[in-house]
Amino acid sequence: MKLVILDSYALREGDLDWSGLRALVDEMVEWPRTPYEQAIERIGDAELVVVNKTYIDDPILDACPNLRWIGLTSTGTDNLDAAACRRHGVPVANTPDYSTDAVAQHVFSLLLSICQCPERYYRAIKGGCWQTDIRPEYGITPQWELAGKTIGIIGYGHIGRRVARIAQGFGMQVLVNTRTVRPEYASDGVTFLPLDELLSSSDIVTLHCIATDETRGMINDAALAKMKPGAVLINTARGALVEDAAVARALHSGHLGFFGADVVSVEPIRPNNPLLGCDNALLTPHIAWTTAESLARLSAVMAENLRSFLAGKPQNIAN
Repeated sequence: MKLVILDSYALREGDLDWSGLRALVDEMVEWPRTPYEQAIERIGDAELVVVNKTYIDDPILDACPNLRWIGLTSTGTDNLDAAACRRHGVPVANTPDYSTDAVAQHVFSLLLSICQCPERYYRAIKGGCWQTDIRPEYGITPQWELAGKTIGIIGYGHIGRRVARIAQGFGMQVLVNTRTVRPEYASDGVTFLPLDELLSSSDIVTLHCIATDETRGMINDAALAKMKPGAVLINTARGALVEDAAVARALHSGHLGFFGADVVSVEPIRPNNPLLGCDNALLTPHIAWTTAESLARLSAVMAENLRSFLAGKPQNIAN
């Protein structure tokens, strides 16, 4: 049985361990990155494919009839056509919960950088400044505390729930908007609200839902207008949830106090993205999930997904 890995690394070659997969197949071929136009040729007659960034859709599936299983090195499935895979009878196994701690931690990395400016203070010190003589060009904003603030979490899966727990450790009140309120949430000490009420009640809003037809572009001009003046918006979920231009307008007007994000609507970010012109935006290049611990879990889960599929007991099927 042949396995083709179309995206073999996360940030740099060798940072994902595929030895667990290699032990399960007769032949394995690794490609560092695969453009869409080369996917058919590289998949060829393989029965198994592991993918992250290469989009898989009907034309590829039509041209690769041997394909029996797709391993997706992410939790979300919006980077392939899951419905097309289902129509072709090809199960897609994702990797849930591998990056929960890393992404939740990154939320607060962004948030602490916003409310206390450590990187900007350090640049100011290197520029010869200290305390009261820090020059305006370093962009220092007034410091503020998380304790006593209200954080609104949109989406309450593994990551959203972990963010809630961390926020409570900082002494924050936690509001949640989610499609389904499960019985096990009763002891979490959070308050569930409709979206509009959460937006208008939160000092900080953080996004943790998947990108669907219902959620794409959910943070638009209308949603931003409902937020508190000066509120902070964090997005470590999917760039498609947010209209970048709308956020830029809200930042320039001062209605939105700050935007911190690990994702943008089009990636890699384009030079004309309006967020790049906003001093009160803090962006990272979709790297929240790439801690060493997360990548080790990702490799292990992917190997277990394939092992389960080959044993006739597929797990983590997302389509």
